[in-house]
Amino acid sequence: MPLNSFAYIWEYQVKEAHLDAFEHAYGPYGEWVRLFKEATGYIDTHLHKDMNNPSHFVTVDFWSTREAYEKFKARFSDEFKKLDEFCSQFTESEKFIGDFECTFSPTTSR
Repeated sequence: MPLNSFAYIWEYQVKEAHLDAFEHAYGPYGEWVRLFKEATGYIDTHLHKDMNNPSHFVTVDFWSTREAYEKFKARFSDEFKKLDEFCSQFTESEKFIGDFECTFSPTTSR
């Protein structure tokens, strides 16, 4: 039986001088993941680095439902805003790509 979840995707152009700080903040042990883990319904974050442009990144944040994410944003709005403002120094630009419904099918052995 497939499992459904919610994900949203952002694209970033990172300032060369802040590549390490960006990767740390948005990576699997960074400040964003630590904040997200405070909320019920958070699943995972994937940070993708462009192989042809080391300053170009995409993040995909997975939540059990859109409602879980919205509850997180309401409950942690101050913390979210502060972290977002702090991390804005790392980027030249950021672009919201969209909200997505995800379907995961359990893998089976053949």
